[in-house]
Amino acid sequence: MSTKSRLTLAAIGACWIAFAAPAQAGSPNEATTSPSAVAPAPELINRGRYLVERVGMCADCHGPRNEKGQLIMSQWLKGSPLPFQPMVPMPWSPAAPAIAGLPSMTTEQAVAFLQTGVRADGSRPLPPMPEFRFSEADATAVVAYLKSLP
Repeated sequence: MSTKSRLTLAAIGACWIAFAAPAQAGSPNEATTSPSAVAPAPELINRGRYLVERVGMCADCHGPRNEKGQLIMSQWLKGSPLPFQPMVPMPWSPAAPAIAGLPSMTTEQAVAFLQTGVRADGSRPLPPMPEFRFSEADATAVVAYLKSLP
């Protein structure tokens, strides 16, 4: 595989490392667990699933693998050490955090992050996590799907 292909794969495959940032004050799921919270429509969750699984390919980094390199489906998007590294010295995250359930962000923080590439604390993710600029609708769908996971 060429260096350019590896770098492209790394950028695409590492779609969610930034979710490792600690949430700001309050419970991380505070915004989605209040009694007035309405469950997202199945269509919104399905759109988010499509974006996570087929476009962002988040499991490439956030999905643990067995000794044969196959995804461990029972650990879907539960975080994993990255199976690749840059070819040149640079800041780099050695592991992808768990994004199933979005344990470190509220719904609002996650949607804002996916639209701006900036975490609630003002920091930016380390490579290979891309700084996404999703539309509000797509960011909301991705967050609805990830929050729906155990």
